[in-house]
Amino acid sequence: MSKIKLSAISTTAPKKLDKEKTKAATQDILQELDELQNLLYAQHKHCVLMVVQGMDASGKDGVIKNVTGTLNPQGCTVYSFKGPTQAELDHDFLWRVHNQAPGKGMIQVFNRSHYEDILIQRVHKWIDDKTARKRMAAINDFEKLLTEHNNTHILKFYLHVSREAQQQRLTERTEDPRKMWKYNENDLAEAKLWDQYMDAYEDAFKYCNDVPWIIVPADHNWYKEYIVALTLRDTLKSLNMKYPRLKK
Repeated sequence: MSKIKLSAISTTAPKKLDKEKTKAATQDILQELDELQNLLYAQHKHCVLMVVQGMDASGKDGVIKNVTGTLNPQGCTVYSFKGPTQAELDHDFLWRVHNQAPGKGMIQVFNRSHYEDILIQRVHKWIDDKTARKRMAAINDFEKLLTEHNNTHILKFYLHVSREAQQQRLTERTEDPRKMWKYNENDLAEAKLWDQYMDAYEDAFKYCNDVPWIIVPADHNWYKEYIVALTLRDTLKSLNMKYPRLKK
């Protein structure tokens, strides 16, 4: 595919979109998701993997909470990928990821994901470009495996926040007592590598697009939540699921 240029894509909601009407529509969608999740769990034929990526302060935690927070926790789990442990480093980079892939009937959310292994590691030059390309090929094979051999429907969201909005949110973490717990001094250092991260993301979009990426404008939380909820709802509806019936 042609290379996606993030600088050419808006980070804000469409100007003509009504905020309150959109927020109301999101609530309606969340009610639909409750029933669709029940169907997914009961039919036990499909599963969903939601990959949520984005720069620091792009709102990953918030969108996960507000879109999936009302779902039945028996059928929806969230896993946050941190720095790998020594045991994980002793294996291939996808070893720890495969163990968290969803089973049938489940919605699994990755807060960050296997893509960190071609993003932060590449930006900090912990791997070279040749290794990154090999990992991209492995990621494509991994996602194909999940899709073709376990009926996994993969939704890959990139939360597209502007540099200005990121800086504002990072600053709020140093001033707002309710947000100080989120503060990490490394975030400010990482923010200085913005251009390098944009290049790394754009490369990931280009070479790991067998499962297409969804670029979500993330400066307005209400719009971001609407897009993610709508995409999940439409994906589940497309499965035409039915409740299992007793055999007579």
